Amino acid sequence: MSAATTLSDRVRELLPAIAERAPETERLRRVPEETIAELRSVGYLRAFVPAKYGGLEVSPYELAQATRILAGACTSTAWAAQLLAVHAHPIANFSPRLQEEVWGADPDTLLCSSVAPMGKATQVDGGIRLSGRYSWSSGCEHASWAIVGFKMPGTSGEPEPHFAVVPRDDYRIEDTWHVMGLKGTGSQDLVMEDVFVPDHRVESVIGMNLGMSQGYGTHPAPLFGLPFLPVFSLGFSVVGLGAAEALRDLYQQRLSTRVRAYTGTKVSQSTPALVRLAEATHELRCAARLLEHDWEAMQARAESTEPATWDDLVEWRGNQAYATRLCVRAADRLFEASGGGAVRDESTMQRLWRDIHAGAAHAYSDYDVAAQTVGAHLAGIAPPEGSF
Repeated sequence: MSAATTLSDRVRELLPAIAERAPETERLRRVPEETIAELRSVGYLRAFVPAKYGGLEVSPYELAQATRILAGACTSTAWAAQLLAVHAHPIANFSPRLQEEVWGADPDTLLCSSVAPMGKATQVDGGIRLSGRYSWSSGCEHASWAIVGFKMPGTSGEPEPHFAVVPRDDYRIEDTWHVMGLKGTGSQDLVMEDVFVPDHRVESVIGMNLGMSQGYGTHPAPLFGLPFLPVFSLGFSVVGLGAAEALRDLYQQRLSTRVRAYTGTKVSQSTPALVRLAEATHELRCAARLLEHDWEAMQARAESTEPATWDDLVEWRGNQAYATRLCVRAADRLFEASGGGAVRDESTMQRLWRDIHAGAAHAYSDYDVAAQTVGAHLAGIAPPEGSF
């Protein structure tokens, strides 16, 4: 591993090669093995692995900042890789028996996921039998295990969301990832047919968010005291931020050299072009400050003796989605004023613009949904049906 002091420093050393490989990543429709090996070599993929298994146990802030710069080089790589890294966080709160199965023989083991409760589960002696088609499992071709969602009765007797952790031999990957953006994430479908999942590989999502999971407290690092959801969703907004900042930088660079084809005038002398740059920059600064504030709050909460509150969860949820909306607005404002050259296949700007929109299409990043939860919380009423 490099002697550079922070995870961001080590990732920064990889950026030229990863950026050069971005078109290949899109053609492959998955992150190249070479990129995975490079990210593994600097510790990025072990960022949230417990120290007991050779991991770094970095703070959410540190992983987020490393992901932010990675997204500017190749957004698809950042999206898939941060999820592969983040999945170590919930596994560290599953049963110690599962942790040993995952990391005991190989601390570099990676996990993918599809956490929406789409599976059909039947409770049987010692566990469940699970079937289902799980879509959008980013980075799945690099993973040896999958975390997937389903519902079954909880302590209240009502159906509640749960996770099952399933080894690669128990599901198949179907090649379904043909999309307009984030093409290189390899977000294929996972198909499971009547798979037996023992109890120690099953966990309640509510328990994961409230510190009631089987392995909670297994590892003393503050990171593992944080609830599942805000850590899992950490990368969705930060990938959009890093990509939008990179698009802004490209727009800024083009201003000094771009000349309008029909008039011969320099775009840098155009007041609207300058105003667009200024407003987009302010939007991205606001998004960055909003997210950085929350990363700091997460770390402070993790280091305190008090668990995260419902106020925390609602605020972090809403802020992540709103930051994504700001990034989309900034990207649109700049891209629509970037001229015909920006839409060419070889243009990095069009790839970033496509990727930002594809990331914003994730259900968690839908601000219309998130705002319902935030608004209801502020009003002191139950959130509308369909919000989360």
